[in-house]
Amino acid sequence: MSTIEFNNMLTGLHPNLTYFATTLTNDYEEARDLVQDTMLKALMYRDKFEPDTNLKAWTFTIMKNTFINNYRRSVKSNTIVDHTQDLYFINSVRSIDYDSPESIISHKNIQSEIDRLEDEHRVPFEMHNAGYKYKEIADHLQLSIGTVKSRIFFSRKKLMKRLKDHE
Repeated sequence: MSTIEFNNMLTGLHPNLTYFATTLTNDYEEARDLVQDTMLKALMYRDKFEPDTNLKAWTFTIMKNTFINNYRRSVKSNTIVDHTQDLYFINSVRSIDYDSPESIISHKNIQSEIDRLEDEHRVPFEMHNAGYKYKEIADHLQLSIGTVKSRIFFSRKKLMKRLKDHE
């Protein structure tokens, strides 16, 4: 197979590669980059392609492997390696215990609006915010899970309406 034939067949696969890349990435721009990387690798390693075999399957394999390698690389780059004794950096607190005056006032306003809710809505809402699961709230208050969910939902709606200035 000549270089021109190979290039023509490869460019003919562009729509198929774009579709496959989009299904892998779920992002148009990332898919375009993946297609470009795949086509570049296919051109670079053209000598590895065996004539009279399936070029489409070969390029799809290149694309899949490129996607997997890129994913692994991105996961590895987001990994924190702490070589300190007792893992000091991983175990240290990253937040500052300083609250700005604006956040204190905002928190007080939000809490006062929560306190204004009727007990039947406020209690499930506060329990949910404290980390309780719907089933735990339902068991504790002797209500059905559906009732708990709807009360929390309506509490959120009321609070969003009352606190629309805090967005």
